[in-house]
Amino acid sequence: MKEYQNIKVENESSVCWITLNRPDSRNALDGVMLSNIEEALIDAENDDQVKVIVFQGAGEKSFAAGADINQLKERTSIEALVPGMQALYTKIENCKKATIAAVKGFALGGGCELSLACDIRIATKNAKFGLPELNLGIIPGAGGTQRLTRMVGKSRALDMILTGKIIDGEEAERIGLVNYFVDGEDYIGKVEEVAASIAKKGPIAIHLAKFAVHKGSDLSEDAGMWIEKLSQSIVFGTEDKNEGTSAFLEKRKPDFNNR
Repeated sequence: MKEYQNIKVENESSVCWITLNRPDSRNALDGVMLSNIEEALIDAENDDQVKVIVFQGAGEKSFAAGADINQLKERTSIEALVPGMQALYTKIENCKKATIAAVKGFALGGGCELSLACDIRIATKNAKFGLPELNLGIIPGAGGTQRLTRMVGKSRALDMILTGKIIDGEEAERIGLVNYFVDGEDYIGKVEEVAASIAKKGPIAIHLAKFAVHKGSDLSEDAGMWIEKLSQSIVFGTEDKNEGTSAFLEKRKPDFNNR
């Protein structure tokens, strides 16, 4: 397994765990960590054994407490136009593998935006979500203004962004920011349960289901229906579709081969 400076990567069965590993700085997202994440993401996408990618933070205090403020302070207006974190999070959203954010502790700024880019968010009792960028005289710039709005609605998104309020995991689940709230110690068990459920599915179907949801949600319903129809026509031509339907009729587990 490849070693990185600011993250840890572990593959367990069909799950790739990417751990943000700067606990002394609450896993602040510096340039090295972002580069590490992108490299690990590419490797996981190209690994046929990996079905699900899980992002988590090292330590108990933080998932990721946002961008590294020391580096942020030095950025110019021209540098803000560089794709950077926003482009990386779009790659995570468009990843052909399913992604899960396992959030304990603080997920603020860029950390919150990382969780928003994932397909599923699982939060513990001590999870804290927020977009406090306006306190620094800037705005969320890694997809927060767009993904949060689509996820929880314009009114709630504006409330969080303009006030900089921080909400806990239970509140995040209530407003639709989080899929699962775990009020206990065994949040890893919940992550493993959800990941295992997804990993049983056909990998091409996972990819195209994600594609249809993400691309179709920004279009009219009719246009989205065509994306769904075209995606379905692709999976109908795969070996995995034949294997999945045969396995169901034969009352056995399918053996998908991503073909």
